[in-house]
Amino acid sequence: MYAVISTGGKQYRVTEGQTLDVERLGADEGTEVSLRPVLVVDGDAVLATPAKLGGAKVTAKVVGEARGPKINGFSYKSKANERKRWGHRQHYSTIEITKISVG
Repeated sequence: MYAVISTGGKQYRVTEGQTLDVERLGADEGTEVSLRPVLVVDGDAVLATPAKLGGAKVTAKVVGEARGPKINGFSYKSKANERKRWGHRQHYSTIEITKISVG
């Protein structure tokens, strides 16, 4: 059985026991989080419509937090003496999928 969940504007294919990094959820470490499935596949049964997914739920436990790689940027406009340096480092929540329930 696997499910496709949607969080942070992205979709992930998950199974029970899997650990993955998603965009920061704002939950403390050790708390249970409920995620919205977009698709659930259980053997030959495929649940994809909103009516069938009404009771489906994916439960995950927040294991920790991580940070992505540093991204450095530089913008420049010639003849205008305009230079700007910027940087970004994305924050992630590490979650472990504990249960996929069909409902």
